[in-house]
Amino acid sequence: MAGDQAVTIHRHIKRTDPALLKALSGYPTGNFTDIQGRRGALDPAIKPLFPSAPIIGSALTVRAGPGDNLAPYLAVGVLAPGDVLVITTGGWTGSAVLGDLMAGFFKNAGAVAVVTDGMARDLKGLTGVGLPVFAQGLTPNAPQKTGPGEIGGEISIGDVVVRAGDIVVGDADGVVILPQEHFADAVKAIEAIKTKETGVEREIAAGVKQPAWVQKFLAGDGVAYVD
Repeated sequence: MAGDQAVTIHRHIKRTDPALLKALSGYPTGNFTDIQGRRGALDPAIKPLFPSAPIIGSALTVRAGPGDNLAPYLAVGVLAPGDVLVITTGGWTGSAVLGDLMAGFFKNAGAVAVVTDGMARDLKGLTGVGLPVFAQGLTPNAPQKTGPGEIGGEISIGDVVVRAGDIVVGDADGVVILPQEHFADAVKAIEAIKTKETGVEREIAAGVKQPAWVQKFLAGDGVAYVD
């Protein structure tokens, strides 16, 4: 980054194709980990601050310095409808990176949600704004607005690398990132997962006590029985 107080803004920020977001809407976060090797979830410390509907959107990445939210505020002028603000603070918990006022600006600009590895404040106000927020927790401490920061670059948050334009999915279980290299096969793969789960659900409803693969494993060489 260029200077002690500079915020770097990438001019050409990728966005996910809205048609792909629509096709992938309605699936739980667990399905999105299933289609990428059972990984992709952010650290479980990043969780919803209040109950809200599941979210899916295009990542707008923001790097904020510890105890500072200049870059997130500037992101208000960069975000597009359908974006999820993904804000890394490096895990800073000494002060909040956003509150209800910032969330209000984000919502007015068309944001779908905010995801951060930092803290938030003003829970009553945030709930009133209604923009879903996923964060480590709450603190009344406020941040500074001096920078530096970055908008639209590659970041690491919750042990997952995120690039602008990746898909962000969130629900009561947490947040999952679907990177762009999985986009081509995502719809087909997630539909297959859902079809398989629906079949298992029918078996459970019918009273089946064991999955077929469990029965097969128990009868095979992978189990040693001791009398």
